[in-house]
Amino acid sequence: MSDNGEILCLSEAVKQINFLRRHIMRIYLDNAATTRMSRASVDAMLPYMDAVYGNPSSLHSAGQAAAEALSGARRRIADCIGALPKEIIFTSGGSEADNQAIISAARIGQKKGRKHIVSTAFEHHAVLHTLQKLEKEGFEITLLDVHENGIVWPKQVADAIREDTCLVTVMYANNEIGTIQPIKAIGEICREKGVIFHTDAVQAAGHLSINVKEQNIDMLSLSAHKFHGPKGIGVLYVKEGIPLTPLIEGGAQEWGRRAGTENIPAIVGMAAALEEACTHREDNAKRLCALRDKLIAGLSQIPHAILNGDAADRLPGNVNFCFEGIEGESLLLLLDDKGICASSGSACTSGSLDPSHVLLAIGRAHDIAHGSLRLTLSEENTEEQIVYTVEAVKEVVAYLRSFSPIWRDLVSGRREFMIK
Repeated sequence: MSDNGEILCLSEAVKQINFLRRHIMRIYLDNAATTRMSRASVDAMLPYMDAVYGNPSSLHSAGQAAAEALSGARRRIADCIGALPKEIIFTSGGSEADNQAIISAARIGQKKGRKHIVSTAFEHHAVLHTLQKLEKEGFEITLLDVHENGIVWPKQVADAIREDTCLVTVMYANNEIGTIQPIKAIGEICREKGVIFHTDAVQAAGHLSINVKEQNIDMLSLSAHKFHGPKGIGVLYVKEGIPLTPLIEGGAQEWGRRAGTENIPAIVGMAAALEEACTHREDNAKRLCALRDKLIAGLSQIPHAILNGDAADRLPGNVNFCFEGIEGESLLLLLDDKGICASSGSACTSGSLDPSHVLLAIGRAHDIAHGSLRLTLSEENTEEQIVYTVEAVKEVVAYLRSFSPIWRDLVSGRREFMIK
């Protein structure tokens, strides 16, 4: 073979190795953005993508087979969160569920002359943008400050509720920093004051215990792809007796509250995934907390790094750090080159150059918020992966700081460190 031929063969081999390294040999630590579908979810879906394909609204046997699957999935999901089957409405995901819950509560309040809504400054944009839309319609919105540990106190909610308050919406667990809110206490306050309480539980469902009756939750949103189910399917739980405002007009599906032929394969897959997650929740949480704490301990060794959010009251698989003197985007790209999939915040805003509104809400300065890293684990991650990730982050942070003019200014004393 000629030298030229050997060079070409070597070049192709290098390309193949790089392809395998970048696309197969991955450590996936972005489970807050989305999760791999579980085998149970995939297997549950398959029959309804082939053999049982009828429209559940049809009266013939094929349609009734689909309707039976729909009814069964609704009941199983309801059981997982302590609800009644008729209180479960299927949506396209968490964002739609958030929108419908908030708009419905606003319309109920509007009819009674109550146009004040209480929420927090670090909600998901599906909530914040819906509130901004209502504000343009004349609603008054109170966004509660979030403490540095990423938790809202029940007393803040109690103090913010007024006679004209029609809704309180506080997320169960934050999608970026993973902090868990005192949902039951907030729900009790809302119940006592006669105010509808909604919680965005997209990050919590399947990972934390949920019982809508015991926790005084009137409306709750969840999304299947956050707990190893399919994308494009979610649930809005709405307490019996609360009227919903449809966002989609058309047929009479979902008791007239959400038009459109139900996505039976996805719904069945979601039910299987949620059941599996809830069944193994305690064991998974115990294992993930150990991995999470090992990761936190390792990253805490990096000078001028800080954990975002409370160290204990956080999701089992969530780790979020800021590193002074670097840009988060560069950190992500270099970690990806080392085979680690991570994020700097919410997947819904990853294309934005603005710092995370969540980090700003807990008091991080703009420069610090730009250097954030979110690592979110699943049951598939191993201790060996955590050890590798800690070393990789240390190397990348040191490398980025080595040619950062900001870092040179900090080290030389021309700037003062904000993270001690």
